[in-house]
Amino acid sequence: MNQLFLYKQNKKFIGLQEASKWASRYLGRDITTSNISYLLQYGRIKKYENNGNILIDVNELKNYYDSFIQKEQKWKKILGDDLNWHLSFVEYKESERTKHVHRLHPYKGKFIPQLVEYFLDEHTDEFKKEVFFKKGDIVLDPFCGSGTTLVQANELGLHAIGIDVSAFNIMISNVKIEKHDLVELKKNITELTMKLQKFQQKRNNIKFEERLLSELSLFNRKYFPSPDYKRKIRQGLIDENKYGKEKEKEFLTTYWKLVEQYNIKLRQDKNETFLDKWFLSPVRDEIDFLFEKIKEVKNNKTKEVLAIILSRTVRSCRATTHADLATLKEPVTTTYYCKKHGKICKPVFSIMGWWKRYSIDTLSRLKQFNELRTNTIQIGLVGDSRTIDIVEALKKKKPDLADLIAKQGIAGIFSSPPYVGLINYHEQHAYAYEIFGFERRDELEIGPLFKGQGRKARESYVKGIAEVLLNCKQFLKKDYNIFLVANDKYGLYPKIAELADMKIVNRYKRPVLNRVEKDRSAYAEIIFHLKEK
Repeated sequence: MNQLFLYKQNKKFIGLQEASKWASRYLGRDITTSNISYLLQYGRIKKYENNGNILIDVNELKNYYDSFIQKEQKWKKILGDDLNWHLSFVEYKESERTKHVHRLHPYKGKFIPQLVEYFLDEHTDEFKKEVFFKKGDIVLDPFCGSGTTLVQANELGLHAIGIDVSAFNIMISNVKIEKHDLVELKKNITELTMKLQKFQQKRNNIKFEERLLSELSLFNRKYFPSPDYKRKIRQGLIDENKYGKEKEKEFLTTYWKLVEQYNIKLRQDKNETFLDKWFLSPVRDEIDFLFEKIKEVKNNKTKEVLAIILSRTVRSCRATTHADLATLKEPVTTTYYCKKHGKICKPVFSIMGWWKRYSIDTLSRLKQFNELRTNTIQIGLVGDSRTIDIVEALKKKKPDLADLIAKQGIAGIFSSPPYVGLINYHEQHAYAYEIFGFERRDELEIGPLFKGQGRKARESYVKGIAEVLLNCKQFLKKDYNIFLVANDKYGLYPKIAELADMKIVNRYKRPVLNRVEKDRSAYAEIIFHLKEK
């Protein structure tokens, strides 16, 4: 059948492709077959079959998306009518919000590239009534993070400077924006992968993991059939906590027999550092081996890309549950019931799979960005934006850009300052600082989580952000434009503007909405537009 339409018991069935087209028409945005497959996999809608073809009930699909639309409408009422809904960017798929090099490495607290594009490009609309930046301008991001502003500036034909106290953040940023020899990079990746494979041949963890995966597959197919198991949970037919714990305990007998059979050492000898605590012993051995081999690479730019691939790999290999990957709780050394996947899962015993996956992905993303990049200059600088002399720092790193600032000045700032008491920016990459030996400068963070959100913390935050603006202002041209993305629930930015001798000329309030795939609370953030008084 070309179009899989079946009618039975008042149900209208269609295939994956037709479901994708139907949902796209119904929602007015692109819904892929992968999006539909996700809903089937996680039991959001029921899967039907006919002669081996997967079928979907249109009414079930409509009911699911109707519930999502109702959630959006609810948040619109809560967040208010003064929001710029164009800036929700809800129409963009996840792959578009993390396009090309923006997903080279995870980073908490970054904004999406479409938000940067909106303010840096030359379009106007009913909300953005004038053009603030034009091709050839220089834009500054004094809280550079992972370099989103720098990358989008390049795409749009602008020069850009990023500053961050974190050396690791700047390495991520510069790897994204620099030109790389992809042929040499691919050659180095192949050589490193072969060396890691030879290293593994002397060890038992690969054979152990293969056997463990085989046993898990049999066990999970029997006790956690997909998608029926998840649908029964949603219908209240299974007590997930009780059932999951029972089966977790049942499989541990098999797990410990395999650990003994293959003589697997789980814990490391020490428990003093992040790397000691959060990685199983076989994984730590592979990390140390691969890093030593990366250090032997002669081309520094290539070496940095390889380091980013390794760091991304290491992050995915921490000894934790899938649900706790972003917020580590306790190290996990055994198999466990995973609520995220609805089955028994395991910790990682080798980095090889993630290393290969991220190597391929990195090469692909760097190639994609090469096809879009413009002939402009971008650089990330390690420094404290409250005190750094931008021109002097550029004279050592990018003298051409220093000369350009002398001629035309920096046109403005687009940045997302840290939120008060939300993230410890160094700690999120603690493993990378240990591996690469970067100096941690936690004490220079503005508004970190460890300082809390109390009165003193807020006063320190206001002072810090104002000092950044005052220091950067001396390098800006006369009629500058500053855009700061903030979740200003404490109303601090009017005071910040006053201390920086600036005025807030506009506020763009945007909704940050939950997505189809996730049930997250929505919130609003403000893009403050500041100019000289």
